[in-house]
Amino acid sequence: MNLTTAYTETLGFETWQGMAESHYQEARIFTADARKRRDRGEAHPVEDFLFDYYPYPVSLIEQWHPGLGIALTFDDLETLPERFKGKRYRVEGDLCFPDPDKLTEKEVGRLTWIIGLLEATQRHLPNFACHGLHEWAMVYRAEEIRHSSLTTLRLEQEEIDALIESRAITCTHHDAFRFFAKQALPLNRIQPTLATRHENEQPGCVHANMDLYKWAAKSMPWIGSTLLLETFRIANELRDLDMRASPYDLSKWDIVPVKIETPEGRREYETEQRRLAALAFSLRAKLISRLNEITNSHTLPAKLLP
Repeated sequence: MNLTTAYTETLGFETWQGMAESHYQEARIFTADARKRRDRGEAHPVEDFLFDYYPYPVSLIEQWHPGLGIALTFDDLETLPERFKGKRYRVEGDLCFPDPDKLTEKEVGRLTWIIGLLEATQRHLPNFACHGLHEWAMVYRAEEIRHSSLTTLRLEQEEIDALIESRAITCTHHDAFRFFAKQALPLNRIQPTLATRHENEQPGCVHANMDLYKWAAKSMPWIGSTLLLETFRIANELRDLDMRASPYDLSKWDIVPVKIETPEGRREYETEQRRLAALAFSLRAKLISRLNEITNSHTLPAKLLP
């Protein structure tokens, strides 16, 4: 690797220290109360979900990484945080920067797979007619209720079952579909699997858009923490919509439901779904572009070169 091409921007010590502190304070908006609840053994159905559902620590969005192409200056190696001395970074003189040549072939393969899924999702027509029914399908004729340790349902079971039976179920997301109650599985017009994600995932899907955080997390530290936090922020909004449109009683947390069992509620849901999908579409494009930069900057071993 030519070190002069490993980075295109250099940040002075005080500059990047300030950026790291600002990023930490932004992330603390999401993490501070989550940490307190965890210490108390409490849970929040919206604000804690991303930390529980996705296998990444709270600290992931708190720690700042510059991203590929940015070098950090420092005066003394002792002042450099440990995360910048790890296996993803190179230290040369008074500079530290992410080194794409430290990507393994397995990691490049993973990032390439993510690009393929994101590009396929971006190409597909969005579905804005699902109205969040996946959460209802998860408790359809349920023998046990998900989140029962956290809260109760806001409607009678008969009302939930009647709504599921009266409307088309069109869930395209494998990870949502796999949590359907067994009686609801055949009611879904699509039978998404892990193997058909590239064919099924579409940019209107609340869960596919929430997953932008997962794909960004898998792409760290290369994409940089600014983009990671952007994906987390929108994922948090999507989870909020997801739960407000659910059949759960969330009044304990002052969460006002979107009553998709009514025409007005379905219109409200679709309006918010479209707004968030537009934001996610732009973020997905940004993530695709960033990942292409990363994979293209990785130097293949001589044995793999044409």
